[in-house]
Formats: sequence, structure tokens, C-alpha cells
Amino acid sequence: MTYFLITFAVFLVIIAAMSVGYIIQRKTISGSCGGIAALGLEKVCDCPEPCEKRKAKMAKEKRLAQIREENRII
Repeated sequence: MTYFLITFAVFLVIIAAMSVGYIIQRKTISGSCGGIAALGLEKVCDCPEPCEKRKAKMAKEKRLAQIREENRII
């Protein structure tokens, strides 16, 4: 039980330190690399044509959207 309390207290101290840092700087936590947009890519795979699996997923999403549109009450 002692180890649990010590671990819990350490986590609370870390969270409190992060909170104080946010309150003082008003800056949220962000990634260091900037994500995919920093690499100049618009999507995860930079393929000119989607693969068969992606095409099937897009067709399924299109069918579901069409069904939702047809069955919409309002």
C-alpha cells in the first residue's frame, strides 16, 4: 500500500507541475515534429492512387452516407 501511495503522490506532483506550467505560459503540450503537415504530405499514405483496401473503405463510407441520406427523417 505504501508503494501505491508514493506512486500516486509522484503522479500528482507531476500533474501539478504540468498544470502550473500551462497556467504560467498558456501554451499547450504539442508534438516536436509538427506531424504529417510538416513533411508536406496531405494524407498518411502519399500514394497517387488509393489501394484496393482504401477504395473498398471509401465505397463503404459512400454507401453508408447514401443510406443515411435516404432514411433521414427530417
